[in-house]
Amino acid sequence: MTKKTEKLKALADETRLRILNLFIRSGNSLCVCELVDTLKLPQYHISKHLIVLRNAGYFQQVREGTWVYYELDNSQSENKKIFSFLKKLLDDEIFEKDFEQLNRRLILREDNKCVVGFVDESELLKLIKQKEKV
Repeated sequence: MTKKTEKLKALADETRLRILNLFIRSGNSLCVCELVDTLKLPQYHISKHLIVLRNAGYFQQVREGTWVYYELDNSQSENKKIFSFLKKLLDDEIFEKDFEQLNRRLILREDNKCVVGFVDESELLKLIKQKEKV
């Protein structure tokens, strides 16, 4: 019962729900910098919430060179049920805006991998505008 309690407690935070929403809707592995740029929250804040979600069993980490990507752990049937439920539940405007922002950020990927890293917002907007023109 403790593991189930931990899984449900991890969902009791708006930021963690916003993070999970991005993964559920996009179906992508995402790196911390993409989440930081999307949610407009500090890196330490995002990392702290990812640790809680990972410890609850929602995520796996995959290292590719210097990049660490997080991906949903769909190997547990319990997780699949929770993700399906959340996909239906998380339809508020903030979740929609987050997903739109993530899609703008993901156009900067090359070969479906992040190549930008951490940049200030003005530089990020320039990069996005350049890619949107192409």
